[in-house]
Amino acid sequence: MIDGIGAATGGIKAQTQRMDALANDIANVSTTGYKPVRASTGTPDFQQAALEETGNPLDLAIEGDGFFEVKRPDGTTAYTRAGNFSLSAEGKLVTSDGMPVQPEITVPQGATAITIGTDGTVSAQLSGDTKPSELGKIELARFVNPSGLQALGDNLYSETAASGAPQAGLAGADGRGTIRQGSLEGSNVNVVEELVDMIETQRAYEVNSKMISATDEMLRNANQQL
Repeated sequence: MIDGIGAATGGIKAQTQRMDALANDIANVSTTGYKPVRASTGTPDFQQAALEETGNPLDLAIEGDGFFEVKRPDGTTAYTRAGNFSLSAEGKLVTSDGMPVQPEITVPQGATAITIGTDGTVSAQLSGDTKPSELGKIELARFVNPSGLQALGDNLYSETAASGAPQAGLAGADGRGTIRQGSLEGSNVNVVEELVDMIETQRAYEVNSKMISATDEMLRNANQQL
């Protein structure tokens, strides 16, 4: 009987964790570039989501495989599909949380007509110049097994032994996707599937809870008969 309670308790813990993951997915249904983590396997789902045009020249979407590389405050590199970038006070291209894109791209003050090609080439019209100047190239990182990446939160991921080392380079080369300027990738959360999973999780939780209650009742009756 004690073993039964232990198994049911473990089941309740697992279903609680799964419910938390599902609730987090639904909460991020409108988050740019959000990828759900499958509670059953613990792996991110990087299926391509729909792209939405925004017209903002600093909004970037990846069509195909790959991740933007960003530098975290601790100096480590993280990877993201969320391309809602902006310029810092110093003119650096940064994420919504202020983390600079790697390799760093700096747009001089007063630059206009910023264009970003499908291969990541960044150009802008600088004051006093008659032709656009190239400011750098945004690289993409590709992984042999992206589902093995570790989710860090805030749409960031880090490499692991399971994901393999990042293969960074120009967009559109060596299996990496291309970059679309003025667009953002949406979340690939399927609300219907998530709600169905929630119902199944709730039922499994109730089964384990009833098992604990039944076992507790049996133990109580056994103690009374001694």
